[in-house]
Amino acid sequence: MFCSHQLSATLAVIALGTTAATAGSASITGRDVVEITELQPFTHVAYLSVGSDVSSIKLEGIKAVRVATKRRSITNQQYCDQFWSEPGGSMYCQRTTDESSEPAYRVTYSYRGQPMASDEYNNPYFTFSVYFRPTEISLKLRDMLSSEKISRAPVAEFFEITTSMDSIQQVVIDEANSTFCDGNYIDGTWIHTNPKCEDRIAYKKVASPSPYITVRVDPASSRLETAAATGLQSK
Repeated sequence: MFCSHQLSATLAVIALGTTAATAGSASITGRDVVEITELQPFTHVAYLSVGSDVSSIKLEGIKAVRVATKRRSITNQQYCDQFWSEPGGSMYCQRTTDESSEPAYRVTYSYRGQPMASDEYNNPYFTFSVYFRPTEISLKLRDMLSSEKISRAPVAEFFEITTSMDSIQQVVIDEANSTFCDGNYIDGTWIHTNPKCEDRIAYKKVASPSPYITVRVDPASSRLETAAATGLQSK
């Protein structure tokens, strides 16, 4: 059971971010470069590592929240361009804040996956979350969430999960259409036998399995809504 729009999530240890981002606008104000990025949090998509058990995916929580839709990054050019600036960057070089928040429902699921190599406890439980606009959530579900107590099973029926394994395009060397000069390694460096010989390398695109499983969560009509609609039609 859970109260006030929230289910307990005792199995979750790691959240997988699902917020997409697209390039936004940039402007220069004095010594600062200001860049605005569109976050696009309402994609309803999450990515799990290959090897995750998709059959173990189950609803853990749904909660009314506010989610940022834009990210503002401010880079201080004068500070970052100094010769004594840290090569890897500094916390004073760029400031980032999330803004333009909108009301949303955060739906959280748990699943079993491969334990992380850095986890000394080998915990196989993970979570991911997707976000919905209030208008994307069934009115019946919103009414249910406003009640004092509600179990998980009826809430889970309002969402439909689909999984897929997409392929990705990779650029690789086209061995059949490439020629390589003979040579030897000398002091760790490849040296051509014929100094005038030049490698001719051709490339091609190949489809490779994605290292991630795509999980999509869509609104669905629950049995409660179907039963209510059937009742209205029979009258």
